[in-house]
Amino acid sequence: MNDYRELRINVSPCSETITDILAQFLSEAGYESFVADSEGLTSYIKNELFDSTAVNEIVKNFPLENITMDVSDTFVEGRDWNSEWEQHYFKPIIVNGQCVIHSSFHKDIPKAEYDIVIDPKMAFGTGHHQTTSLIIERLLTMELNNKSIIDMGTGTGILAILAAMRGANPVEAIEIDPMAHINAVENVKLNGHPEIDVILGDASALSNIQPADILLANINRNIIVGDMESYSKALKSGGTMILSGFYEEDIPVVAQAAKQYGLKQTDYTTRDRWASLSLKKS
Repeated sequence: MNDYRELRINVSPCSETITDILAQFLSEAGYESFVADSEGLTSYIKNELFDSTAVNEIVKNFPLENITMDVSDTFVEGRDWNSEWEQHYFKPIIVNGQCVIHSSFHKDIPKAEYDIVIDPKMAFGTGHHQTTSLIIERLLTMELNNKSIIDMGTGTGILAILAAMRGANPVEAIEIDPMAHINAVENVKLNGHPEIDVILGDASALSNIQPADILLANINRNIIVGDMESYSKALKSGGTMILSGFYEEDIPVVAQAAKQYGLKQTDYTTRDRWASLSLKKS
């Protein structure tokens, strides 16, 4: 199905911090895209996954006080999501002057060493979010030639595609959502890298893959912490794990979960409170 539910939360008083926290909670509840503005947050979830009780619990247990939230939802019938992105959301982005991400419908695209074409369906990652750009920046500085890479929660496949462009081989990309999986397969072919193996599944799929030199996971804190053992087993000794999808204040929680599986924090980067954590497996 291609139907969605649009959730609107008007917030008073509203701030970027509040909408960021709301987006984090909603992402953990299955919401896929977030558009914040000066009055609140609009978010989307597959219609069959919509649960008003879960939303009410998020609002009721919101950790900041003296905030009023007005919640409404609207059914959104399936449509051409590429057209929706073109008209409303997805604009070309360039990272570090080296990597440009755009869609096939964009014109006047900036020139860059790495040119990635992404035709997203419904908000599976276009490179605009801070967490994606943080990992892209890391990949642009790493030696990837002939390195094996696993990209957990690949979404549109951006990170896997960039890794392949920079010489990584083999590249395995895992995605749990069937629609996102189809989209990633399309984008991989669109960029001329059909050798990237896009797998439909969750962390259990890692048991069928050879351990990699580098493992990427841009998901959210709870899933990362819960799947840390599987991630560690899928990484070679001496390998690097790059994680994102959580806030700077979550770094100690993620690092502690990783430590018990032989992973040591080496560094981290942040942008607008979002974090990217790098670890090394002993």
